[in-house]
Amino acid sequence: MPNTACALMFDEAIEDRPLFASAEPIQTPSCLERIVAVFDREFADVERTKLCPGADEPYYEPASSDWGFHRIYSRADYPASALHEAAHWCLAGSERRLLPDFGYWYAADGRNAEQQREFQRVEAKPQALEWAFSRAVGMRFHVSVDNLEGDTLDPFGFQLAVWQQARAYDLYGLPNRAGRFVAALNREFGQNGESTAMLQALL
Repeated sequence: MPNTACALMFDEAIEDRPLFASAEPIQTPSCLERIVAVFDREFADVERTKLCPGADEPYYEPASSDWGFHRIYSRADYPASALHEAAHWCLAGSERRLLPDFGYWYAADGRNAEQQREFQRVEAKPQALEWAFSRAVGMRFHVSVDNLEGDTLDPFGFQLAVWQQARAYDLYGLPNRAGRFVAALNREFGQNGESTAMLQALL
């Protein structure tokens, strides 16, 4: 099967699974605003964390004496960026969430082959969560290698890893904060009750 068809194959492969059941795509300008509002309702008080779109580059900034909230900066006005950065936050442990950018290694676009392999190794879980968030919103998800200016690797292995991780989340449950976010997105964007009930049982 051509690698260009992999993303579509993976997308269709679990189309009928409850966790990833898809609504009609959301195309309105208010989509990002609604995602941010949902996140802030769920986590601003209990986790002192807010989702802040509009940045030139994604970044996580812990709370400080000047600002009482942890801030997750996502790129420009892209809903997908907001969901992806929220996924990183949902995976980061309590100590990581006290460090700028969670204390993670990151090399920008233009990575060599070795750097790209490391990037893909750590990106499977957040992209699988982004997939779940996208489904709850009704957006189509695309696996991203995020390296247009760097060395080219066959994307099939990475696409497969994301799909396998998504299936594992589907079968065994989402991390706690991710499950809470998906359930809230389901309520906001009108996903089916079966998916919401399944996820609420995980909280």
